Amino acid sequence: MNVNKDQNLGVESSGVQKHLEIIQSVITRMAENSRSCKLWCVTLVAATLVLIARTGEPQHALLALVPTLLFLILDTYYLALERAFRSSYNLFVDRLHSSRVARSDLYEVKPTNMGWRLAARCIMSVSILPFYILLVLTIGLAWILILPSDSM
Repeated sequence: MNVNKDQNLGVESSGVQKHLEIIQSVITRMAENSRSCKLWCVTLVAATLVLIARTGEPQHALLALVPTLLFLILDTYYLALERAFRSSYNLFVDRLHSSRVARSDLYEVKPTNMGWRLAARCIMSVSILPFYILLVLTIGLAWILILPSDSM
C-alpha cells in the first residue's frame, strides 16, 4: 500500500517539512545542552579549585569530582538523546523516500533506539570521554599542587 501518495505526504509537503524542522531543532537543542554541560562543568570545577587553593585544604579538591561526575552523566544523556533523535530523523527520511510515511508519523517526535547501549557508546565517544578524563586529571594535579610541601 502506498500510503505516501494516497495522503499527499511528499518531500514538499508542509507537514513533512515541519516535522523535519521540529526534529532538527530538538537535535540542535541537545547539542547545545551538551556544550552547556561542558561549559558549566569547567566553570564550577575551576571556581571550586580556586577556592580550595586559597584555603589550602587539598583534600577538598576531591569535591570538584562531584560536579564532574554529575555533568559527565548529564552530558552523556544529552549526547545519547541527540544521537537517538538523529536516528529518528534518518528513519523518517528513509520512510519518506520509500513512500511509507503515514500522516500519524507526522505527530510522533520521539527518539529511536534510546537505551543503555547507546549511553555506553556515547560515554566512550570522542566528545565525552577525553574531556572528562582531562578534567579529572586536572583536579588530581591541582590536589597535588595544593598539598603542602612537608606532607609529600
